[in-house]
Amino acid sequence: ALELRDGGNRYCGRGVQKAVAGIERVIAPVLTGKNALEQTSVDAEMIALDGTDDKSTLGANALLGVSLATARAAAASQRLPLYRWIAELDSGGTGLSMPVPMMNIVNGGAHADNGLDIQEFMIRPVGADSFKEALRWGAEVFHTLKGLLSKAGHSTNVGDEGGFAPGLSSTRSALDLVLTAINKAGYRPEEQVSLAIDAAASEFYQEDRYSLTGEQLSLDSEQLVDYFDRLAASYPVDSIEDGMDQNDWAGWKHLTSRLGGRLQLVGDDLFVTHAQTLMQGIEQQAANAILIKCNQIGTLTETLKAIQVARKNGFGQVISHRSGETEDSFIADLAVGTGAGQIKTGGLSRSERTVKYNRLLRIEEELGGKASYRGVGK
Repeated sequence: ALELRDGGNRYCGRGVQKAVAGIERVIAPVLTGKNALEQTSVDAEMIALDGTDDKSTLGANALLGVSLATARAAAASQRLPLYRWIAELDSGGTGLSMPVPMMNIVNGGAHADNGLDIQEFMIRPVGADSFKEALRWGAEVFHTLKGLLSKAGHSTNVGDEGGFAPGLSSTRSALDLVLTAINKAGYRPEEQVSLAIDAAASEFYQEDRYSLTGEQLSLDSEQLVDYFDRLAASYPVDSIEDGMDQNDWAGWKHLTSRLGGRLQLVGDDLFVTHAQTLMQGIEQQAANAILIKCNQIGTLTETLKAIQVARKNGFGQVISHRSGETEDSFIADLAVGTGAGQIKTGGLSRSERTVKYNRLLRIEEELGGKASYRGVGK
């Protein structure tokens, strides 16, 4: 779904006056007076007003802002927390649960100015008993890693998603550092804290080859699968996101055939939160989980549809932020309300990341023992 930007010189072309004008002059006159409890109807009205498959007339940013505001208004009118209203909207949902955070602690690729080809290195505190405990574990590993990087003479600046962006060039050197930090923080790799990566393979896919320039490798699809297989055999990696290019369906099928029985293989660029595209992946046995980003599809109704299709077909769901984020915390409530079980919302720094973690802490405190944490065996 297309974000509508203004172009020109204002805000370096990134202004949103056109999107705002669409809300005020096109959307508002049609929706004013509608029942906010009828989320599906409201979203359908906006989709019809836009009239394009990619929401390029009014902009997905305009539609999504109104769609999420509608959900907030409805929740307030019912005197319900947002996550409970989302659970009401998510027919057939699994109930409220606290998600396992996938915490980005080392940035590479397009999200950092270093030599790492892999875009994100994450930790998953799967062995914790609660979200509160999981967050503490992650914070301790994060700050232990900071000390290790500083001692080794690396920069401790953070990248786009709040993780560190040290001057490393190999995937293994990054994973080794993270493992050292987990151990030094007093936790057991795999059993308590596992690893996840977002390869963002589309970023280094050129002319039917995967070019890992930092490691001076040029691989075909099968060789890249071998590369991931070796990594997973050497490190407690249990989730790989965007392991293949978004158009390399044959590569995705091979990756899933080889590793899908023991790893979570998450499609982000592959599925773009689109239910129909997800069905294509399900039918072709490409990936076994989907990353859920509201702004990729443009309305809450369509977001919930993608979650429901994934759930029905046994695909994992990871509710996700974007690399360019805001301080809105909607996705925290979405993760709890849909019972998705996982959330990806960056490192433990930068306010647009920490606001989601803080919201989840408040939700867990409010729920008391009424929502379980979706860690290992939970």
